[in-house]
Amino acid sequence: MEARIITDCQQWNDFVAQSKCCNITQSYEWGELAPHLNAAEALRIGVIDADGKLCAAMLTLVSRAPVLNRTYFYAPRGPVIDDPASPAMTVLLNFARAEARKRNAFMLKVEPSVLADDTEWQTALRRQGFRPNPYATHIRHEWVLDIRPDEKALLSGMKEKWRYNIRLAGRKGITVRQGESQADFDAFYRIYETTSERDRFSIHKKAHYNDILRMYSKGDRVALFLAEYEGKPIAGTIILRLGHWSWYMFGASSNEQRERMPNHLLQWTSMQWAKARGCWYYNFRGIPDILEEGQELWGVYVFKRGFGGYPMRALETHDLVYQPLLYEAYRKLLNIKRWRDERRFKRAAAAHP
Repeated sequence: MEARIITDCQQWNDFVAQSKCCNITQSYEWGELAPHLNAAEALRIGVIDADGKLCAAMLTLVSRAPVLNRTYFYAPRGPVIDDPASPAMTVLLNFARAEARKRNAFMLKVEPSVLADDTEWQTALRRQGFRPNPYATHIRHEWVLDIRPDEKALLSGMKEKWRYNIRLAGRKGITVRQGESQADFDAFYRIYETTSERDRFSIHKKAHYNDILRMYSKGDRVALFLAEYEGKPIAGTIILRLGHWSWYMFGASSNEQRERMPNHLLQWTSMQWAKARGCWYYNFRGIPDILEEGQELWGVYVFKRGFGGYPMRALETHDLVYQPLLYEAYRKLLNIKRWRDERRFKRAAAAHP
């Protein structure tokens, strides 16, 4: 059993796709996005067994902590390994530690794609020296829909108003098509900018999303959908897939024609696309940590919930500390950031009740 840097894209993606820990942010291409993700580079660390097959993998972003300006390792929804108590985990982490020493990284942050109540993973991480961190980088709480039933059953599982709105969009002149050209992407990004301004969230530069569409187009693993009214794009989605999973990654909606319910028809079309390509699950991604009205993302949660499905909470973030003094400074800064974020949200909620 040996750990090494993996350079075979197909070998890597096949392993991740077949794992119980499958997640798009551990795909080979995600590492190519490192420049957009405030990371200097990406390390694709894999463990090869006696038969020459991958048995563990961890896409690791070499990042820098704000304020401290010091290097740390981050595995977004990694590592990928079906048995966290196996010797392969130790081999994987030992290799990561050696790479961290070369780069003077003060910790390894992991957020594996497993459920919060997975005691096997909790025990394995604790035995490896990890400590829990309450401040997640990747949002922990997501909304998931099992799309294996037939379309009739999926529609019947939605709230009545949601089924009605899907039909209403068509009657109100909304059409949805898959975007193929640069002009289609440009239209999506313009609407996405409008969405970020209206809903007060930050977005990446245009090149980030353009690169996602370019890199995942091989193998038909990405789709851009545009909802149009009278030939004008008014909303859009970007969907990614890997293995049995699909993810609603980005959604955009203009301030025009919203009463025609383009977003309901967009989501239904996106689900149909994923289902037709063999996906079992449609991940709507982020919902509030606490499912109570008034929480941040509450309106987003209500929209996603209407399509049917269930909440899925991921295991808490865990950190493996290499340099304790730097790590303690890092945690203190996280506490300050959390306090500021909570104050900012409360002020925004008071200003927009």
